[in-house]
Amino acid sequence: MIESLKPTAVTAEKLRIGNIELPVPVELAPMAGITNTAYRRLCREYGEGLFVSEMITSRALVERTPNTLRLIQFHESEKPRSIQLYGVDPKTIAQAVTMIVDDDLADHIDLNFGCPVPKVTRKGGGSALPWKQDLFAAIVKQAVKAAGNLPLTIKMRKGIDQDHLTFLDAGKMAADAGVAAIALHGRTMAEHYSGKADWDAIAELKQAVNGVPVLGNGDIWSAADAIRMVEHTGCDGVVVGRGCLGRPWLFGDLTAAFKARAGEISWEEANAAAAAPPLGEVMDAVRRHTELLVDFFGGDEAHAHRDIRKHMAWYFKGYSVGGDVRRALAGVLDFAHMDEIFAQMDRSLPYPEQGAEGPRGRAGRAKRPHLPDGWLESRSSDNIDFTELADAERDDSGG
Repeated sequence: MIESLKPTAVTAEKLRIGNIELPVPVELAPMAGITNTAYRRLCREYGEGLFVSEMITSRALVERTPNTLRLIQFHESEKPRSIQLYGVDPKTIAQAVTMIVDDDLADHIDLNFGCPVPKVTRKGGGSALPWKQDLFAAIVKQAVKAAGNLPLTIKMRKGIDQDHLTFLDAGKMAADAGVAAIALHGRTMAEHYSGKADWDAIAELKQAVNGVPVLGNGDIWSAADAIRMVEHTGCDGVVVGRGCLGRPWLFGDLTAAFKARAGEISWEEANAAAAAPPLGEVMDAVRRHTELLVDFFGGDEAHAHRDIRKHMAWYFKGYSVGGDVRRALAGVLDFAHMDEIFAQMDRSLPYPEQGAEGPRGRAGRAKRPHLPDGWLESRSSDNIDFTELADAERDDSGG
């Protein structure tokens, strides 16, 4: 119950990220192939917060590749507009930030230093990059300068592994450079998404960058988890990634919980607002999500249905719908086919409680860090071949 987490003191402050004031301190984490306009719009229909785009590579943005220009499109209902950038070259990232500012493409920019994907980190990108302190500092400083009055934030991990932690040094450098906020996923690159997120590291970072908002990320599967994280770490807000897969209504739960914590509504009202959707409401959400995907893909219904397939297992986690139905949903062809499958399902089937909650998405296992040869021998970027580093700029999202 959220009510059992009621703090001893009411906290009424809003989260400010530069000139942006959020009604609740909640951010949707960028996830490749997930947090497109369609899913962001769906989540906004349930709750409030900052809803960030898929990760956009700075090189592709500067080169104005067609797919990238499509990915940075925002629906008129999306305010504030938030783009996450990824890159390895300070000059290219600064050019991308300048383009966003000059062309009024977004209201907020986030820089990704959290990607744990081997094909990125073996080129020195993602969560490997903060190890090179001068390169990290140069990227953040030039990006903040190029952003001007546009708030710029960063998202990172604890480090490469437990023997090569970077989050405190990187956090202090980012704070000195003038970032508007720092988000920390409480895992290392090596941990990937395995094990348990280290919330103590989030608390440590909060103490180290006094005055700069810190957002915590990792193992937030419910509104109760979010409140626990804030209470445990003292962080200013939370970033939700895998916890919302197939559960866009989680943002409604989060909104209610944080409004109760701020004294805007009672904890009884927050508990009453907590989502417990029967099967019919889940089906309605899937259909709405698909309709928004059709819009996102320019009216291409076949593309939208291919895309919604990967969400089906998440949406129906815990519900007793049967193996044949699940297989059919995983191969849905069009709206007529979807409606035919839904007609076989019992809309009144109640919410399965714990069966539908908890971890979702691939956790996997800890992985050996994949890094460029000799990467750990020095904290300096001297002698880096940026031609090779540029290969790290791929359309993969980090945690």
